[in-house]
Amino acid sequence: MSKRKQQMHLNVFIMNAGHHEAAWRHPGTEPERITDLSYFQKIARIAEEAKFDSLFLADGLAVGNNIKHGAFVGLEPFTLLSALASVTEHIGLIGTVSTTYNEPFHVARKFASLDHISKGRAGWNIVTSGSPFEAGNFSRGAHLEHHRRYERAKEFLEVATGLWDSWEDDAIVIDRDAGVFAQTEKVRAIHHAGDAFQVRGPLNIPRSPQGYPVLVQAGSSEDGKEFAARYAEAIFTAQQTLADAQQFYGDVKARAARYGRNPDQLKILPGICAVIGATEAEAKEKEQQLNELTVPEYGLNQLSNMLGVDLFTYPLDGSLPELPSVSDINGNKSRFQLVADLASRERLTIRQLIHRLAGGRGHRVFAGTAIQVADQLEEWFTQGGSDGFNVMPPYLPAGLEEFAAQVVPELQRRGLFRTIYQGRTLREHYGLQRPANRFASSEAPLSASN
Repeated sequence: MSKRKQQMHLNVFIMNAGHHEAAWRHPGTEPERITDLSYFQKIARIAEEAKFDSLFLADGLAVGNNIKHGAFVGLEPFTLLSALASVTEHIGLIGTVSTTYNEPFHVARKFASLDHISKGRAGWNIVTSGSPFEAGNFSRGAHLEHHRRYERAKEFLEVATGLWDSWEDDAIVIDRDAGVFAQTEKVRAIHHAGDAFQVRGPLNIPRSPQGYPVLVQAGSSEDGKEFAARYAEAIFTAQQTLADAQQFYGDVKARAARYGRNPDQLKILPGICAVIGATEAEAKEKEQQLNELTVPEYGLNQLSNMLGVDLFTYPLDGSLPELPSVSDINGNKSRFQLVADLASRERLTIRQLIHRLAGGRGHRVFAGTAIQVADQLEEWFTQGGSDGFNVMPPYLPAGLEEFAAQVVPELQRRGLFRTIYQGRTLREHYGLQRPANRFASSEAPLSASN
């Protein structure tokens, strides 16, 4: 499954004090600054100086029952990314927005605004929400069933892309003498009427530099893979082994081709949480120190939610109890399967599994030297396991500084990563086409006055 040597894509996934669940307890982090704009500006500048394609913010719409021991709360993505756009010039800005607990018009308008503000650097990580806690914040008694969430997501995206197309690129003319601001025949209502949404349109903001924000997806269930193959332009995914990464890569690319898409227009970026040391022993020691800072109660809560089983009544140094079928999981099905397979394959105790998941919640954690990290990334990239990586620093800002100062130059030395930005938009960084406006060639356009 080898592919020709080319340049990989790197996204940095920013998670408050860092991705390790105990990062906020690490003496080198600053959890008191997770709502401080200057903190995130510093991180964004580090990533841009290292020539990362993009930075990414996750988001959730509820506080779970683990806030006592966890620092995974923070600023709303649109607000923060708009602020970061003003202090960066090249790096892409990707935010998570749920299709289950939002409306298409609001989301389409906000992403078009972010794309204008950033001059074409916006990206949307499309999620259907995996946490049942979110339902209670949106006047709903229960979380939508998994398949129904994806059906809603499909219609949501159909509406959003229609709204982005509701203005042609040259609709605005600004003819002062004639008193014409925009050509009304190039601004169209979409008149969407579906099962979940009824939206007239048009959007009340002109088409943005990229046409659409880059469409990113992170689900790896059957529904998630089908959704990604049909719509996504980048996938943030989680695999523990090269063989699993190769299987996922080949599967999703083949599905995209069956939808008539060019598989090269879908970039697959597995997560990597790299703990870097001057020697392998030092890196392993740093990883162990982080794991020793974990709070078992927090890890048990996280693992119980992932697996759909209350693990608090089982011994930490014992094995997992019998797990439910993946078909019974209404949260993140792919992560459930990944964790169940990991525990079974390596015969991990509950405590060992908590430590294995502490750094990346199922994403791969690797401790080693910068050379060893680069070797791992090169192998996965050249052997058909990825188009690049979703870099998840275990602690911030130092974890990103280490990656940027040590791993990135090694990848550049090998010709695997850019040394300068060749383009200005996120689409240009990822080598993605700008979407054509579906209405531009219409013989009978729908005017905004219809």
